[in-house]
Amino acid sequence: MSEIDDTQAPLLEHLIELRKRLVWSILSLLVAFGGCLYFARGILSFLVAPLKTAGQARIINTDIFGGFLVEVKVAFFAGLMIAFPIIANQLWQFVAPGLYRREKQALLPFLLATPLLFTAGACMAYFVAIPVALKFLLGFQGNLGGVEQTALPDVNNYLKFIMQFIFGFGISFLLPVLLMLLEHAGIVTYEQLKGAWRYAIVASVAIAAVLTPPDVGSQLLLAGPLIGLYFLSLIAIYFTRRRRERTAATEAEVAESEGEAQTAE
Repeated sequence: MSEIDDTQAPLLEHLIELRKRLVWSILSLLVAFGGCLYFARGILSFLVAPLKTAGQARIINTDIFGGFLVEVKVAFFAGLMIAFPIIANQLWQFVAPGLYRREKQALLPFLLATPLLFTAGACMAYFVAIPVALKFLLGFQGNLGGVEQTALPDVNNYLKFIMQFIFGFGISFLLPVLLMLLEHAGIVTYEQLKGAWRYAIVASVAIAAVLTPPDVGSQLLLAGPLIGLYFLSLIAIYFTRRRRERTAATEAEVAESEGEAQTAE
């Protein structure tokens, strides 16, 4: 009976800790969502700015509840991005006690790099890729044999379009973190990643084709950085592995010298 109690106690403690971290994560998301909902119209104005820059001065709403729902969606996505560092920190505080010191030192840089890389990808999408895509897509307006073709983007479709770009680019820029974690966990090796560079280029082009409109310019704007990030990951993995090997060799030498000293005594 005591053995069952001993095994249940740690499990109960973990569940209580998990509930605590989930509560803090949900609260942070709700607070961020509430703040963003108050400024939802301003955030939406920021998101439609590339549309105005591309020469489109009007956007329509075909649903009676569309305006309200769009602002709710905007507030949720913005709140999720703002609360992400807090949620990631809560996840880290839940996982960290079960890790060794070396594992903590290895994972912490990845945790810190994730929001930075995601933000870099989102900024590239907003300031570079989206204007190029809109210029291409809105270029099909004009006179068609006496009939004027005019683009009237729907606000819901436009929001889906721009969120697809922002999240697609943001997640794609996390490629170095993913590859380095896979290598550190021993799932793949540096040699395997180095030998698969041709497949990585094909995969980058395929991902860009799925996440961007069917124009070559937008696809290259995503495929190019993805390919660059892949090779940058190889360089980072190479130097990280060398540092691990040097550390392991130093620890082995120290252990050997301590063993010899104990034998001499």
